[in-house]
Amino acid sequence: MNITSSKGDLFANNSKRQKWRMLNDKLAAWVVSLGGLSVIVAITLIFFYLLMVVFPLFESAEIKKLQTYSVPSAQAGDSIHYILDEQGKIGIRFTGTGKAISFYADTGKVIDEKQLVESPVTSFATAEVSSGIIAYGLEDGSAVVVKAGFTVNYTENEKIITPKYEYILGEEPIEIFTGGEAINHLTLQKNEESLILVSINPANTVRISSFEFEESMFDDEVSFEKTDYDVETLNYNPTKILIDNTQRMIFVFDEKDSVYFYDISDKDDVQLFERKSLVESGGKITDIKFAAGSFSILVGYDNGRIAQWFPVRDENNKYSLTFVREFAESNSPVVNIASEFFRKGFISINEKGELGIHHLTAHKTLLQQNIDSGKVTYLAISPRANHFIAESDDGTIQYWHITNEYPEISITSLWNKVWYEGYAEPEYIWQSSSASNEFEPKFSLVPLSFGTLKAAFYAMLVAMPLAILGAIYTAYFMSPKLRQTVKPTIEIMEALPTVILGFLAGLWFAPFLETHMPGVFSVVFLLPVFILLFAYVWYKLPHSLVGWVPEGWQPILLLPVIIFFVWVSIEVSPLLESALFGGNLPNWLNNEMGIGYDQRNAMVVGFAMGFAIIPTIFSIAEDAIFSVPKHLTTGSLALGATPWQTLIRVVILTASPGIFSAVMIGFGRAVGETMIVLMATGNTPVLDFSFFEGMRTFSANIAVEMPESEVGSTHYRVLFLAALILFMFTFMFNTIAEVVRQHLRSKYSSL
Repeated sequence: MNITSSKGDLFANNSKRQKWRMLNDKLAAWVVSLGGLSVIVAITLIFFYLLMVVFPLFESAEIKKLQTYSVPSAQAGDSIHYILDEQGKIGIRFTGTGKAISFYADTGKVIDEKQLVESPVTSFATAEVSSGIIAYGLEDGSAVVVKAGFTVNYTENEKIITPKYEYILGEEPIEIFTGGEAINHLTLQKNEESLILVSINPANTVRISSFEFEESMFDDEVSFEKTDYDVETLNYNPTKILIDNTQRMIFVFDEKDSVYFYDISDKDDVQLFERKSLVESGGKITDIKFAAGSFSILVGYDNGRIAQWFPVRDENNKYSLTFVREFAESNSPVVNIASEFFRKGFISINEKGELGIHHLTAHKTLLQQNIDSGKVTYLAISPRANHFIAESDDGTIQYWHITNEYPEISITSLWNKVWYEGYAEPEYIWQSSSASNEFEPKFSLVPLSFGTLKAAFYAMLVAMPLAILGAIYTAYFMSPKLRQTVKPTIEIMEALPTVILGFLAGLWFAPFLETHMPGVFSVVFLLPVFILLFAYVWYKLPHSLVGWVPEGWQPILLLPVIIFFVWVSIEVSPLLESALFGGNLPNWLNNEMGIGYDQRNAMVVGFAMGFAIIPTIFSIAEDAIFSVPKHLTTGSLALGATPWQTLIRVVILTASPGIFSAVMIGFGRAVGETMIVLMATGNTPVLDFSFFEGMRTFSANIAVEMPESEVGSTHYRVLFLAALILFMFTFMFNTIAEVVRQHLRSKYSSL
């Protein structure tokens, strides 16, 4: 009876333990599944967040009509120019009678009128579009220069914007032509120190008037000194004249749609660079304007084309006005072009009333829409490029709002060569910021993509042979006892912070490599040969002597040999450099071979990042090789195969999925590495595969520039785009790697 009871209790206890185990198994399965799903959800959310930040970059522009009203003070004369304040709330209309009428841009209500000049106006010009500086050429041969702008005052809860006018050269007209000849054409540009005004009279005489400013030490008064230079009398009829923002080049256009390009850097000896026709592809010029920065010239034609031209310096250091790109959306003649103040964008309108919003760098038309305005005679855009007004020939003004936040970005500007202002040819360039308002952002992702792959390539070039060959020897040939020490030692290297490796690479190894380059090259190329030579000598030694070293412990004997060879190579490096390379290998490379040398280059990154990813590749590959079933190796050896034949034809093939996974994980680590490439390279985004030059990677670029970028700006979103590309690249590469790994596993699973 007691025996039966004990058996029943034992059965009940076993049943409870079994149920508890099953519950634990189910709970563990749920926890593991939940963890896996959480990782997938987190990765998906990261992807969609990056996509959400990046998506606005590729949105098209939109416009919305806010108001239509009559031209303010139409009786004051025909309009010759408009400006708007920064908010697009207040406008100023300049007329051919010398008046300036300020008005509310949303209603057309006049604020005030000011007579800027009294004499009859014969010509009008504007300086750089963002400066607000205008000039009137008068009938008596004099000129008045005015800077128009706005002042902002705050009352209790109201911001009051009022127009202001500053006579830069004084309220009295400045005499340009002493004979009283009218100024038919003029142009001007101003910087902090000087103002250049170029005028043409009815006799087609070109005069350059230079005004050098001097500020008083005792008060805020500014005086100027005027110098006149007579250039020449033109033998053609000019229709327009422009001067660039550097005050070194002028462009005179004639009635035959040609341009005469002059160098005025030496005003006592003005040189004609060239004469060029601007209608080589057909059409008649209908409007000419500077783009922001007053360097690129925008030319509108009667066939609907708008072309960009700018001076390009050739190999002989001579400028030539060069056609760069064009926009052609309609066959209707272009009526008016208005440039943005600070971006390389502009709006245009043709005779059919079709408005186009374009951007030069992106080479993209962001909007083409008919605004039903009749024939537009004048366009004006606000400094923030979020409002514009269009005056029609029927005496009405339309006031519009623009939504166009990121016009600089297109597939072309991100991935194709772009011809930037001042460059001799199209190039791939990353340069996200500058101190100049006229700066043209350069957001090519090609140098960053190239730099990322270049850094990973050189790192893998260093890491793969050492890690894989080391894993093969450790798992297959090394003594088990020695393996128990070597494998954990290498794996613990992975815990070393990469910022420490980057610090050492940038501040110690890079200068060391520069001063001991022949020795380092000797180690890289001659050490394997020296090791093979030592192995051959060891093989030829008597067996009685070799037998003193247990099987699998030979690496211990090889260590002092390697250390000795490395020491000798470094010590003789200065002698080799003096004997073969004139004492300075970097200078020899530059002068004799034409190869540039950057101290923090791809070699430094290759060694440092290769050292960082060796533990990852080694550990996974070694586990894969060591896990090959012993019956496969013993069976191969029993059938007469040598250990090397067994290794190559059985072990490596069986372990190939694991080895491939190790390589792919190491490559992914190299692609995403930040601190080493940040500290061990010059972070120069160049397209040069030479290992003597540096690079900039996606991750390093994000780390460097994200703290300085304005939230929501184009720069900010492009950095997120770089992160998205890096994310997608890693995901796609790992997916392909997994497919290949599964293929290898299924192919060699039958071994």
